[in-house]
Amino acid sequence: MNRRSPGLAVVALLSFASCTWGCSSGKSAANAAADGGKPPIVPCVADESAPVPASRCTTDASNTTLPQCATWLKVEIPGTVCSDGSQYKFFVNYSNTSNDLEVNFEPGGACWDYDSCSGADGIRGAANTAGIPDDHMSDYQYLNFLRRTSDNPVQNYNMVFVSYCTGDVHTGDKLATYTSSEPVDGGTGEGGVGELTYNHAGHANTLAVIDWMQKTFATVPRLFVTGCSAGGAGAILNYAFIRQGMGDNVQCSYLLDDSGPIFHSNGPSMQLDETIKVAWNVDGVLATLDGQLPVSTAALENDYGLINVAVAQKYPHDRLSLVAYRMDLNYSLYSYQRFFPGSTEAQIHALWWEDLQALMATYNAQANLSYYLPFFRSDNCSHCVSIPPIGNPPLVPTNTTEVLDQPWLGSGITEDMIDLEQFSEDLLDDTKPLNSYVEGVENEDFTPAVAMQCMAGG
Repeated sequence: MNRRSPGLAVVALLSFASCTWGCSSGKSAANAAADGGKPPIVPCVADESAPVPASRCTTDASNTTLPQCATWLKVEIPGTVCSDGSQYKFFVNYSNTSNDLEVNFEPGGACWDYDSCSGADGIRGAANTAGIPDDHMSDYQYLNFLRRTSDNPVQNYNMVFVSYCTGDVHTGDKLATYTSSEPVDGGTGEGGVGELTYNHAGHANTLAVIDWMQKTFATVPRLFVTGCSAGGAGAILNYAFIRQGMGDNVQCSYLLDDSGPIFHSNGPSMQLDETIKVAWNVDGVLATLDGQLPVSTAALENDYGLINVAVAQKYPHDRLSLVAYRMDLNYSLYSYQRFFPGSTEAQIHALWWEDLQALMATYNAQANLSYYLPFFRSDNCSHCVSIPPIGNPPLVPTNTTEVLDQPWLGSGITEDMIDLEQFSEDLLDDTKPLNSYVEGVENEDFTPAVAMQCMAGG
C-alpha cells in the first residue's frame, strides 16, 4: 500500500524461505480446485464498430480547441477534495483509435488514526496528504498498464487515472478529527496533543469521476478496471459503482485487482476491518448499494470479503481477477502489523496466507472470478505485480533498462511459463478460459535483508 523512492519517477510514490503452507504446483493444481463443476462463462462480444468521436482529441499540436490525444490531462470537478481540503484532481489520456476505456486507481497506503494520517515516524500511512500536484502523472505514466507501448494489453484504450489523496482506499465518506495519544511538538490541542482534521472523501471523489466518465465516454465496448495496492482495493470496492454509473455505455467489462485483496472479515483481517469500518464509515458507503446486489448490505457489513461474490454474481458475464504475490510484505503489513504487535515476518506471512487461502476458496466457487498468485520478487517488497521491476533500493538498485524494456520481469509463474502480461491478455480475451494460477515453487530472492528492510517500513 505504501510508497518507495527507488530513484525512478515511475515509482516515486508507490511504496508502499521456505514453503511451509501446503503449496500447490501451478496451473494444474489451481485449476483442479477452481474448475470443480464451474459453469462456463457466456462470452461477451463487444461491438467495436462505433467510430471514435472526432471531437474527442487531436494529434495536431497547433490545435488548441481540442484536447491533445495520448497526453495526460488534468480534470478538476468542483466540490471534490483531498484529505487536507484542497481541490481533488484526476487525469485522462484520450485515444483517437479506440472507444475502450481503462480506469486505473492510484496506490498509496491508507490511514485511520492520528499517527498514520499525520505521517508519524515509523507508522505506515497514506500518500498525497498535501493534495495532488498538476504534474502528478510524471510519477505514474510509466506504469505497465498506462504505457502506450506494444507490451501493454490495453495500450490503445482511453485511460482515466483516479488519483488518491484521502487515505481510505478510494472508499471513505467521513470528515474525521484525529487526536494524538500524547503531546507532540506544535500540538494545538489541550495539553499539547496534536489535532488533525482529515477528509476521507474517497467515495464522493470516485462517484464524481464516474459521473464525468459516463458523460464523456458514451460508447465503451470494453471497460478495464484496475489498480495496485490501495488502488487494487479501490478497484474491487468501486466496481459495482462504476458498472452502475456507466450503465448501458459499457458492453464488456473486466477487473484486475492487483495486490489489494478484500479479505473475509472472519479471518486475520478482522481487526483491520473493524477499524476502518468506523474510521471511514464504510458501512454507510455499502448501504447505498442496498437492494442493488445479490448479497445484502447487512451481509457485506458483516463480511467485507463478500464484495467479491456480490460483484461476480451481479455481473456474471464480466471477467474478474485478483493478482498478488504470495509473499507480499507491504499490504500484508498494513493488514496485520499494528494489530498483531511484535509479529515476525514468518507470522505476518502465515496470516496473509490464511486470509488468501480463504479468498481463493471463494474465487474457486464463482465461474467468473480468477486469481494469479506468483510467489515472490524482491522489488517493492514483493508488492504490486503490475509495476515494473523497480529494484529494492538500496539492496537491489533500480535497473532503468529493465524497467522500461522488460516491464513484466519478475511477474511470471515459472511452472506454467506465464507472466502477468499474458494473464492480462487472456483475461481480456473472452474466447479463452478464465484460468487461475498459484505458484508453488519458492525462489531464492527472498532474503533476511529484504525482509528486515520491508518490516521496518522500507
